[in-house]
Amino acid sequence: MTGKHKGRLKIFLGYAAGVGKTYQMLVEARRLKEEGRDVVIGYFEPHGRKETIAQTEGLEFVPRGRYEYRGSVFEDMDTDGVIARHPRLAAVDELAHANVPGSQFSKRWQDVVKILDAGIDVVTSVNVQHLESLNDQVWQVTGIKVRETVPDWVFEEADEVVMVDLTPRALLHRLERGVVYPPEKAREALRNFFTESNLTALREMALRQTAHQLEEERRAAAPAMAPSGKRERILLWLTPHPSTAMLIRRGRRVADFLGCPCDAVYVRKEEGAIEPWLNICANLRIGATAIECKGNAAKAIAAFARGNGVTQVYVTRNAPKVNELVDQARDLQITVVAERVRPV
Repeated sequence: MTGKHKGRLKIFLGYAAGVGKTYQMLVEARRLKEEGRDVVIGYFEPHGRKETIAQTEGLEFVPRGRYEYRGSVFEDMDTDGVIARHPRLAAVDELAHANVPGSQFSKRWQDVVKILDAGIDVVTSVNVQHLESLNDQVWQVTGIKVRETVPDWVFEEADEVVMVDLTPRALLHRLERGVVYPPEKAREALRNFFTESNLTALREMALRQTAHQLEEERRAAAPAMAPSGKRERILLWLTPHPSTAMLIRRGRRVADFLGCPCDAVYVRKEEGAIEPWLNICANLRIGATAIECKGNAAKAIAAFARGNGVTQVYVTRNAPKVNELVDQARDLQITVVAERVRPV
């Protein structure tokens, strides 16, 4: 898929540390340099992995920036330095990384967008669990809540996504041999995140995500249609309840699967904070509309849906008057989404 930026973005996607995505990113950078491209490393995190470090030989590093915050000095990628150097391509490791305090942006993916907008191609690396819309699924499977996420639209605007694959058994063997982490950290990882069941589930997510990227153009050419003959369109009813975060991500994944638009609506008079959910909507590029409602909220949501060509409405089980919405919108498909609970 062609991105909207001036530079081209290539993402090397993995499912866990140690599968080789950074290694392959650097192999790509070396190959392009050997072809005569002007290539630099904007950011690289070695983690002590000798084979990966060896792939940086002969590649130019842009010096890291130094950022002062509350009397301390931190080092991180110098985004403006990369842009001033203006190579043909920059290799930027760890797309989901949270930047050090004092940096220009809070997240590295924002730095990458700025570099792309400056007309510089970027190759980068990231694990599938950092994709915003998969946040709930990853927690359900692994019990770990990923805090550093990348908006889905960054993936959608990538020109190429390449999955770097390795079987879970092979990855565990690398971990046991000390290739991925030092011995003590490796033992801790084996006791927690790096179980074979976790890795198998994450690998399946990465495979599905890669397949999704490949099918996007086909879906755009043949959009999903509702039984009525109208193009599918999903509407999410946002409420202050915490399960709304899960609802947004679930709705986005279904819309991606169907290749159809996804929007959101909320009633302004409802008590409670809606702002965190609006941030998630923005990360997933879901438009959110506020409704001024003096009467029945369910009736107002149903009227909005009909007036905007919606075919499916998604709502959490905890939304107020959810049963009234089902009664008010019998001509629409209403999906009541239950909050996932991890098995004990």
